[in-house]
Amino acid sequence: MDFVRPYAGVLVATFLAAVAAAVLDGFTFTLLIPFLRLLFGDVSGVVAEAPTAVEKFLTVVVGFALGTDRAAAVRNVVLLILVAVAVKNVAVYTAGSLGAHIQEGVARDMRAHLYAHIQRLGLGFFQRMKGGQLVSRMIADTEQACRIVSAALVSLVQNVILIAVYLAILFSLSWRLTLLTLVVAPAIAAVMRPIQLRIRKRLSKALHDRGEVTAIVSETIEGARLVKAHSAEAYERRRFGDAVENYSKGIVRAQRLAVLAHPVSETLGAGVVLLLVIFGISAGPSGVGMRPELFIPFIAIALRLVSPVKALTQFPMHAEVSLAASERVFQILDEAEDDVDPPGVRACPGLAGQIVFDGVWFAYEPGSWVLKGVDLTVRSGEVMAIVGPSGAGKSTLVDLLPRFIEPSRGQVLMDGVPLSVYGRRSLRRTMGIVSQHTVIFNDTVRANIAYGEQENATPQAVEAAARAANAHGFIEQLPQGYDTVLGERGMRLSGGERQRIAIARALLRDPPILILDEATSALDTEGERLVQQAIARLLENRTVLVIAHRLSTVARADQIVVLDGGSVLERGRHQDLLDAGGIYQRLHSLEMHG
Repeated sequence: MDFVRPYAGVLVATFLAAVAAAVLDGFTFTLLIPFLRLLFGDVSGVVAEAPTAVEKFLTVVVGFALGTDRAAAVRNVVLLILVAVAVKNVAVYTAGSLGAHIQEGVARDMRAHLYAHIQRLGLGFFQRMKGGQLVSRMIADTEQACRIVSAALVSLVQNVILIAVYLAILFSLSWRLTLLTLVVAPAIAAVMRPIQLRIRKRLSKALHDRGEVTAIVSETIEGARLVKAHSAEAYERRRFGDAVENYSKGIVRAQRLAVLAHPVSETLGAGVVLLLVIFGISAGPSGVGMRPELFIPFIAIALRLVSPVKALTQFPMHAEVSLAASERVFQILDEAEDDVDPPGVRACPGLAGQIVFDGVWFAYEPGSWVLKGVDLTVRSGEVMAIVGPSGAGKSTLVDLLPRFIEPSRGQVLMDGVPLSVYGRRSLRRTMGIVSQHTVIFNDTVRANIAYGEQENATPQAVEAAARAANAHGFIEQLPQGYDTVLGERGMRLSGGERQRIAIARALLRDPPILILDEATSALDTEGERLVQQAIARLLENRTVLVIAHRLSTVARADQIVVLDGGSVLERGRHQDLLDAGGIYQRLHSLEMHG
């Protein structure tokens, strides 16, 4: 309801328009009574020996339009019918257009809220949730969830009012015949309820399958180079075909049940109408049927009643679709926001002395320790290299510094102050991170380098950062230079060029603390040489943590830490560790001599 509250005024106007449309629709049918009486030769149009409540109402409302001139009276009634129909349709249009405004507004707000919520979730959430599932819930499910507060809800209100108006008119014309219509209503609900529950269950499964389809498309587009390199097109087609087949089967199963609702409700409705015709013929107290001018409108309204009743029986099905989609959206919104700061956090002043990892333990899952009692000290202006076999916990260790994750035990301190005291945003602004997997956005070169610094990044500053990163040369060769759009994930650049864009991004921020996570492991020799030159400039006058598989890149580090199994097994300078003949010496020999 929080998403609907800003549109409360528009929603009320929508309901009023829907009510007006329903009332005018019923009023239009009552005008058939004077019209038929005039056709049957009664000049009075609405007066009868024993007038019904409807006839009394019409005498008050339209009696002024009826006189002794039968032709003029017919003309006036026809004009009243046309005016009533025209005004009714204006009300229908108003309700529909306002409903569309509410639906799109709520969908927009829900997407914005969902996106903002996702931004406040930690990295663990993104490791658990597929990107395609997120896209599906962000776009398709939010749209489906909002239909219940617009078209479906307006239709519900309008149909309820229509049924109420029609029943009021029918009761005033013949309460005996009207009671027949109420007998079948509970039967319709009893028959439809099990169908609706199964529809909801099957639609929820189908929505999940649709998310899987989106995930596969996203993965194969992102990994297009890998797919082609391994000639895996046929495999991916089969995988996609299986996912689409599962989704299609789920939708067909749900639609079969949905389609079943139509013939069931229509058959019951037709039965009601037939009963009305049979009993209406002999409904009079003396065995004589209703007067023709009353019986014909009664049958017309009864037939008209089938449509809103049928729509009303279908509303739960539409609601189940929306509720199934809403459940998927609120599964995300119910995730705890674990990347936000509590009130009272301090702004990080930067590093003056040292960073200390004090007895740090960490586990992604309870009992599965990735880090085990790590004690480390990184002094300001020092370059610390972290090496070790895959799975040793190197990336996990450096992820603690920008607070992407929090220690399970122990703490990380900056100048003696726990990092938890500082706000995440201000803490991260003191750091530059260059990783092996460089993210390039589908934007210009200038925007990619200035990412996060757009307000303060002048063209001169961007170019200076690019020059320092050895990127200015290849940027100038691009079709529009710094204004060239790099395409999705920067596919038009080589790995070394993407990495130099990332280094220029870090240089522009000019952070006092730098984290390099295997920044050169995927580059060729020439690309690595240019990147290493850029990194050498990046290291100047900064505190640096370097993760590297190639030990040759960390030989000049002030301190080398060897991690294995989540524990620090060795630390020291390059030559000292070689002389010690431990794990570092073994890793170095494997690299040098295989």
